[in-house]
Amino acid sequence: MSDIIAAVSTGTQISAIGILRMSGNGCAEVADKVFTSNSGVSLADAPNRKLVLGTLRDKKGRMLDSCLAVYTRGPHSYTGEDTVELHCHGSPAVLATGLDALYFAGARPANRGEFTKRAFMNGQLALTQAEAVIDLIEAETADAAANAAGQLGGVLQKKLTPIYNNLMDICSHFHAVLDYPDEDIEDFGLSNYESSLKSDVKALYVLLQTYGQGRILKQGVSAAIVGKPNVGKSSLLNALAGYDRVIVTEVAGTTRDTVEETVMVGNTRVRLIDTAGIRNTEDKIEAMGVERSRSAAENADLIIFVCDGSVPLNEEDKVVMDVCFKKENAIALINKSDLPQKVSPSDLPFMTVIPVCTKNGDGLEQFADAVDIMFAGSSPCDGSILTNPRQYNAIERAYQALSNALQGLKLGLTPDAVLTDIEEAMAAMGEVTGATVREDITARIFERFCVGK
Repeated sequence: MSDIIAAVSTGTQISAIGILRMSGNGCAEVADKVFTSNSGVSLADAPNRKLVLGTLRDKKGRMLDSCLAVYTRGPHSYTGEDTVELHCHGSPAVLATGLDALYFAGARPANRGEFTKRAFMNGQLALTQAEAVIDLIEAETADAAANAAGQLGGVLQKKLTPIYNNLMDICSHFHAVLDYPDEDIEDFGLSNYESSLKSDVKALYVLLQTYGQGRILKQGVSAAIVGKPNVGKSSLLNALAGYDRVIVTEVAGTTRDTVEETVMVGNTRVRLIDTAGIRNTEDKIEAMGVERSRSAAENADLIIFVCDGSVPLNEEDKVVMDVCFKKENAIALINKSDLPQKVSPSDLPFMTVIPVCTKNGDGLEQFADAVDIMFAGSSPCDGSILTNPRQYNAIERAYQALSNALQGLKLGLTPDAVLTDIEEAMAAMGEVTGATVREDITARIFERFCVGK
């Protein structure tokens, strides 16, 4: 990694400030070819981590911008290498031309996530922290950002490190006794480690239980809006979205396919899925939509049943309610509360029933409160919640391997057989912490990143 990489680290939209970033030993000398400080001191000789005012020039030597530069010497930098940042005015043209000048001066284009990858490879970040960087960038709620920031601060790493170290102690003790029988080493007794193994298995189990909350925290709650045709399902989605996302008409069966929109319902990020009205129909296209509606309902985290409160319930409503009862989380909305009501909350066998009017917004605040209560997590969003499916799968394998080791210990298996499972657990945990991660896994992780980070 001796080559010098460069990229725009602030995106390509017009903004007040745009940053050109470089990393690699010798990057200050490259910057000096296109940047001249007002004081006349070269950037390579500038004080560490001090902003320097000067002029940025393009590869033809023409003045491009008046900007600030900062030189951070490794290893005390984000990547662990020498880094330079040029803080320019945020014109996409200025940034693109300035970047081209850096390439001309000797830098090469950075790959996706290469700055953070170098930070990981140089020991500046654990793998859990590196992955938290992109989670923080992509966070769409305050809770998601807080959890990602906690992981970036090392919370998840601190939970896993003691478990990994304990397993390493067990394995090293066994191999020391095996490899050095003549040394004065305490005899290896696997039963002495039973208590700590139980504690480790429990800790992994508790961590795995946070993934349900973490998945919702990161991806949002998938909520299928179901009901018979023409009860106001599409109107509900439009009201929650704040604009006419879906065509609404008086004609029953207007919605023929599922339509998705992500919105904030109270403090909960919800992926609303507007579905075709569920009913028996001879229309082949509508029938396909009905089948997709059933599938969406089966796979959703939340079902929102909508009925028209201005007309009595009928068999079509009951057919839809039968679909709802298969899900743990369901809310019933009696729509058109502005009209004389023919349906009361007691008519609907749901735990949560709320009269609403999608036309004027009545009841939607109570609906938002119900969603917040239903999906309020039990774990604090401090970085201790698993949100990453790759990490979850690896920790699940580690948990299973440790459970097998504990079972083998109870059955009286030989230490080498039990340690095979322990080493398998260590390898799986290493995929999360970065201790044993393979190159192909590393490459796949950083492919998620944007260029410049």
